[in-house]
Amino acid sequence: MSQAIEIKVPDIGDYKDVPVIEIHVKPGDRVEKEQTLVTLESDKATMDVPSSEAGVVKEVRVKVGDNISEGTIVVLLEASSAASVPVEAPSEAQSAAKLAPSAPNAAGSSIQIKVPDIGDYKGVPVIEVHVKVGDRVEKEQSIVTLESDKATMDVPSSDAGIVKEVKVKVGDSISEGDVVLVIESSSAAVFAPAPSSEKSAPAPAPAPAPSKVSPPAASAPVAAPIARVESTPVGGVSHASPSVRKYSRELGVDVSKVIGTGPKARVTQEDVQAYVKNIMTGQAASPAGAPVAASGGLNLLPWPKIDFTKFGEIETKPLSRIQKLSASNLSRNWVMIPAVTYHEDADITELEAFRVMTNKDNEKQGIKVTMLAFLIKASVNALKRFPEFNSSLDGDDLVLKKYFHIAFAADTPNGLVVPVVKNADKKGIFEIAKETGELAKLAREGKLKPDQMQGASFTISSLGGIGGTYFAPIINAPEVAILGVNKASMKPVWNGKEFVPKLICPLSLTADHRVIDGALATKFNVYLSELLADFRRVVL
Repeated sequence: MSQAIEIKVPDIGDYKDVPVIEIHVKPGDRVEKEQTLVTLESDKATMDVPSSEAGVVKEVRVKVGDNISEGTIVVLLEASSAASVPVEAPSEAQSAAKLAPSAPNAAGSSIQIKVPDIGDYKGVPVIEVHVKVGDRVEKEQSIVTLESDKATMDVPSSDAGIVKEVKVKVGDSISEGDVVLVIESSSAAVFAPAPSSEKSAPAPAPAPAPSKVSPPAASAPVAAPIARVESTPVGGVSHASPSVRKYSRELGVDVSKVIGTGPKARVTQEDVQAYVKNIMTGQAASPAGAPVAASGGLNLLPWPKIDFTKFGEIETKPLSRIQKLSASNLSRNWVMIPAVTYHEDADITELEAFRVMTNKDNEKQGIKVTMLAFLIKASVNALKRFPEFNSSLDGDDLVLKKYFHIAFAADTPNGLVVPVVKNADKKGIFEIAKETGELAKLAREGKLKPDQMQGASFTISSLGGIGGTYFAPIINAPEVAILGVNKASMKPVWNGKEFVPKLICPLSLTADHRVIDGALATKFNVYLSELLADFRRVVL
């Protein structure tokens, strides 16, 4: 016997009538507990609504564009009699409630602006700081943006005044009650009415370091794009949701320069795409102030829109969330980084024999060492020898990193994800092998946390378990290099007297030519292959 279970919107703080912007399931789909059902987006937060139970979707009660609140039924699930009692969805509160200042609103007094109640979230990373010292902020103006694995939240100011001190920076993890700003209030800020037509402009959301703009993810553009040119001066107020701001950052767009066509002139994702397209085709000014077409830009043609059904039978399959998130990043990296790939063959005959022997000796302990663990350890040594590979470009400066966080690409049913082994230089082969195995398992299960995919300084993309000969991996910005590894195979190698069988592993190193020239890249490849050929060099 089965019974329908009502899955409702959980406690979402002070928010009511929040628009549905995306529905992730349909009747007949099997959903698991905590799986996202729909995504909501208010002016200050983007929220995923999870399922409180596992089961098969019987009915979807909402559609895109609906306004829903706490307690609204989202879907009906068909489950066994064991789950007959409806269970309220667990709280995923994301509240950007108004803040109570810690000091009275006296003229000239300093007021601490703190993180409000954001539900069950703690240690949420800061992804954007919208103000700086000396800026004037208005009440309810967004001052920082936070992003967890389920929500993007804007933190508003509880008072008007001049920013005296910014207590947080991008990358900090903050929780409810943490001080974000110290502002200096004045009698004018307290008693003066807000201007009717315009107000002091906050600093815009800082654009990423690259000054060029890359095209958005491949999609069919509108047939006749509306020309959008800059109308908001730099530093002007832009009305855009957190998700649109994030999308703009991924494309390198200053959202304050985009004209919004949404309700109340809000900037939509389509507005950002049209803005980028106009720049790429020379219809609007580039960030540098000159039309891209006139300055040697790509001047791309519109993406072709074709009715494929006239050629034969087709099936439409939506991209997974991971694929959609990756599309913008990959497009930007491919267009904006002048990348060159260098190939090298590494003799891993002795290393593979040692790996097999090690696994056999530790079989009873359940320890299994993979070739990836050796690759990570050897890469760390190569990064120490050639520190330019462990760096990032920041305008005209090169940021040389003293830490060694190595990412590796993991293939999952939903797409490619990139977990990170932190401080690989301080870990042994056994420890690295165990950690990569655990991270890969979490990736396949879709349980990786955001901090387990952040902070990489170098990436390894290994196709050794699949095959292939060589390939040209795309650099994961803001890194400056990525190592591609293919399946090793036995080949005859001339030793000066005769051909002997050797196990050869193909290496493909893609490097940013702005930082790394051909000679340096080749030296890195040769040194890495020497380490793999005789791993005793790693301990020297």
